[in-house]
Amino acid sequence: MNTHALTDLCYRMADDELILAHRHSEWTGLGPLLEEDIAFSSIAQDKLGHAQALFTIMHDLGGEPDADTAAFMRDELKMRCSHFVELPNGEYDFSLVRHFLFDVAEYVRWTALVQSSVEPLANLARKIHGELKYHLYHAQTWMVQLGANGNEESHARMQSALNEAWPYALGMFEPGEFEDALIADGIFIGEAVAQQRWLELVTELLQSSTLMIPTQVEPIYGGRKGHHTEHLKPLLDEMTEVYRIDPSAEW
Repeated sequence: MNTHALTDLCYRMADDELILAHRHSEWTGLGPLLEEDIAFSSIAQDKLGHAQALFTIMHDLGGEPDADTAAFMRDELKMRCSHFVELPNGEYDFSLVRHFLFDVAEYVRWTALVQSSVEPLANLARKIHGELKYHLYHAQTWMVQLGANGNEESHARMQSALNEAWPYALGMFEPGEFEDALIADGIFIGEAVAQQRWLELVTELLQSSTLMIPTQVEPIYGGRKGHHTEHLKPLLDEMTEVYRIDPSAEW
């Protein structure tokens, strides 16, 4: 097994989960409905759990730092998250669209990882499958509710948010340095196949929303190689402030 390929994959996935969890948590107390405050908080907690599990797999198999060190002691140049998760929440329509597009991608990735040759990854994928179905159901429900069952304004706003989010969403599938090794070793299906499966599922799930998928859009890459938006550093500064005061403290 190529441990460099495994580590690269896990960091990409874990960093996406970690940063989007933080973004989701920013809606706590600010959502339009109490139920949505609870839902976004719950989903954020799940994503943090996924990130922690991935960091732990890397620590156990590849000798990477423990989960807290990996999450809180790297600067933005060492992060491998996509630009998509770094973007500020904006209005609720954008956050819902990002939630939907990301969780379809997450569902596709973890479903594929059930067959991974890396047993801890496969076991984790099986364990969290129920969570992923809930996340996806929640996201699709709101895409339909505001896209098809709302009014003219809600439909227009959701379509505008989808148009804005699409190139960043495509950036989630930026090819990594070890694509060939991941595929050859049976660790993961690779970004090209993942993107195709994601597009097929997004297309299927959006049919009942009456929203149109943007066409002829170029993906926004860079995050997987450590080139990030201006939004990541302030987020990391806020997220890691307490831990960095005393990394050896016991809570």
